[in-house]
Amino acid sequence: MSSEDAGRDARRKRFAEEARAERPDLALLCLLLGAEASPPSPGDADPYGVDAAQIELDRLAGLLPYGARGARAWASALAELLGGRCGFGGSSPDYQRLESSVLQQVLRRRRGLPILLSVVWIEVARRAGAPVYGVALPGHFVVGFGDPAERVLADPFAGGAPLSGEDAELMVTGATGAPLESSMLVPARPLETVLRILNNVRAWASARPERTDVALWALELSLLLPAHPARLRYERAQLLVQRGEFLRGAAEMDEYAEIVDGIEPTAAEAIRHRARAARALLN
Repeated sequence: MSSEDAGRDARRKRFAEEARAERPDLALLCLLLGAEASPPSPGDADPYGVDAAQIELDRLAGLLPYGARGARAWASALAELLGGRCGFGGSSPDYQRLESSVLQQVLRRRRGLPILLSVVWIEVARRAGAPVYGVALPGHFVVGFGDPAERVLADPFAGGAPLSGEDAELMVTGATGAPLESSMLVPARPLETVLRILNNVRAWASARPERTDVALWALELSLLLPAHPARLRYERAQLLVQRGEFLRGAAEMDEYAEIVDGIEPTAAEAIRHRARAARALLN
């Protein structure tokens, strides 16, 4: 095993362990995810910038005014610091860049997707003692402060602009055509946030057939989360076949077919047929 492979395996083991911790560290999980997308700095004690990013989050938190404050005051303070003084925010072109889903790069560029900018807001605010949480609205991730019943929301993608209930309603309706439901305002758990980031990475890669490498690591990290859709195993098998790893892909299709067989035997047989077809590509 090469040193690069050993390092990747060690990072993924750490990712899996953190994902199963009693209180998963959202920043660490995002940074380990980002290490998959970032080339290492040879000879650096912190080759993927994980420690440096944690230090930067601590530094930003230290710039916030000290002392307890209400939810609206916290939201205003974060917007002034991160959106105003530091210039964190996003725009349409950021959706086309992989680094917009990489926390290390978002901290460096101060640009990113709504969910990664929200992670910055959450982690800086949390370090400063603010009652903060993520809100996974359909199509647009935002942050909340204080008691979730207060619904003090802010949009980090827009520099931390306040988000009223009506604003959130319009945002959801525009994205889905359906009304805002109270369940959409429930604080997002760290692992839900990480899976959504990985889904974004996979969506980015699916639009770029030449980046199956990115799609593969995003799938493999998703499978390390304790709760993930079972269909991701089949998607990984299909991706392996697409990359020319026919035997590995076929073997994983057969394994998935065994899982499906007791529920949907017809679907399981169709998957086995695809596995045989993948093996036939070697003949």
